[in-house]
Amino acid sequence: MGDILKLVGQRLGLGLVILLVISIIIFFMVELLPGDIAQAVLGQGATEENLTALRKEMGLDKPAPVRYLQWLSGAVFLDFGNSIVTGEQVSSVIGQRFMNTLFLAAYAAVISVPVAISLGILVALLRNSIFDRVANVLTLTSISSPEFFLGYILILYFAVKWNMFPAIASLSKDMSFGELLNRTFLPALTLVLVVVAHMMRMTRAAIINLLASPYIEMARLKGVPPLKVIVRHALPNAWAPIINVVALNLAYLITGVVLVEVVFVYPGIGQVLVDAVSKRDFPVVQACCLIFAATFILLNLAADVGAILTNPRLRHPK
Repeated sequence: MGDILKLVGQRLGLGLVILLVISIIIFFMVELLPGDIAQAVLGQGATEENLTALRKEMGLDKPAPVRYLQWLSGAVFLDFGNSIVTGEQVSSVIGQRFMNTLFLAAYAAVISVPVAISLGILVALLRNSIFDRVANVLTLTSISSPEFFLGYILILYFAVKWNMFPAIASLSKDMSFGELLNRTFLPALTLVLVVVAHMMRMTRAAIINLLASPYIEMARLKGVPPLKVIVRHALPNAWAPIINVVALNLAYLITGVVLVEVVFVYPGIGQVLVDAVSKRDFPVVQACCLIFAATFILLNLAADVGAILTNPRLRHPK
């Protein structure tokens, strides 16, 4: 147990270092953007006095390293400053939107993870069959299609032609849980179509790789049924790569929803990021990028820990 805690501590420390480096990149990449932030906020008709006052209010009169340290010290306590456009605290602007994104990601994950693992096992059992080939063609098509294209196709059929689900995922506080699931089904389905294909192919590859192992051949020679070979012998040793790919796809569900949220006008953090970029609201842009990076690092850490806990060879290295 001590070795596992030590390894988790090392991975967490490495994750914090990576997040620090990413925060430096985010801050100074925004600094390198062309144009004057104060000029963009006040417009071309602003006087020099107004520009100077706004730069001082925003802290732009200080050196960039000083402003970075101030921003980082606030970000540690989830204080990302104030929005340039609305004047509100950035944490209040993106707080509820981030919860909406987490709900959409969880909705898609609840559907996609069991479906992907089940299909991956099934196509591994039916390797080189017609079902396997059809599944490979469909998954490659899904992976190769951009999210916005899949979203528009779903809107065309499910919303316009068949009128089964709303095309716009608008939310309100007084809606029931069933109505919430109904309004967010199409964006969730778009994400499901992308991540199921990837997870299914990785599960299939992990199972097929293990089926060539000597102990699997021995189990087959003893007359163990194919399904039992998969469930009791191959699957336990395949959990490590499967957990890794599941965690990476969960990270994608949270950090890669920008296009999906824009297509369905879903009030998530991706939509906030797009609006902030268009309005040059840089404190919001920096906060969204840092949250995406932290989420991705945490889920990668969870994948590493899950792989270690499910693999005895990693728990007890020689």
